[in-house]
Amino acid sequence: MIVALIDSGLGLLPTAAWLRKLRPDVDLLLLLDPEGAPWGPKPEQWVVERVLATARQALALGAEVIVLPCNTASVTALAQVRAEVGESVPVIGTVPAIKPAAAQCRSVAVWATAATTASRYQADLIARFGGDAKVVGVACHGLADAIDRGDVPAINASIAAAAARTPADVEGVVLGCTHYPLVVDAIVAALPDGVRLFDSAQAVAAQTVRKMDELGRPTTGTGTVIVRTSGEPGELPTSAATFESGRLLGAVSL
Repeated sequence: MIVALIDSGLGLLPTAAWLRKLRPDVDLLLLLDPEGAPWGPKPEQWVVERVLATARQALALGAEVIVLPCNTASVTALAQVRAEVGESVPVIGTVPAIKPAAAQCRSVAVWATAATTASRYQADLIARFGGDAKVVGVACHGLADAIDRGDVPAINASIAAAAARTPADVEGVVLGCTHYPLVVDAIVAALPDGVRLFDSAQAVAAQTVRKMDELGRPTTGTGTVIVRTSGEPGELPTSAATFESGRLLGAVSL
């Protein structure tokens, strides 16, 4: 069975790495879009068309399950991808883990890109799932781009700036961009002791496995990782090797 993961950049790595750990033999198709990245600031219809085109390529390459481990792709194009591929191909989206964070913490900060932080989508999620918790958004300017470049000084500077804007009384931080789990250790180090982090990558991977099993088909593969970059045969960028998930998926160590 081939599972395709679609994102503009390295945000697909955490979910792909969890899938590799849960089902080492499943073949993974990683579809990145460096030519179009980042997707967040792009017009909505542009994103829809870009994601749909990538989903069509995934099907042509034999994908039986499609994952959108990207908040922008999920909120913008999830329904359209499901309509495009039909009911026989499960499509799994990503939602920031605001609900579990608000259920377990009295004060929560949602770290996300500037576009997501300012979006109606995030405001609606907070209104729906924030419960009695105090939930605030914190824009992490430049962090996703720095992660895609593997630029460690820029990563650390962006994390420090976000930590400085995070209210001192927060008990939990939601990683509202799928890139951010790649630098979880640096985020933990920048926050006060005891602050809990909430990330959706493991949950999305687990849901993907459930959907795979529901298909009732053999899942045994060879553990191959196939990469396409903006529609062309490619490989993970060298910056992926900066992160444990990238190395696990076959990026060459720096």
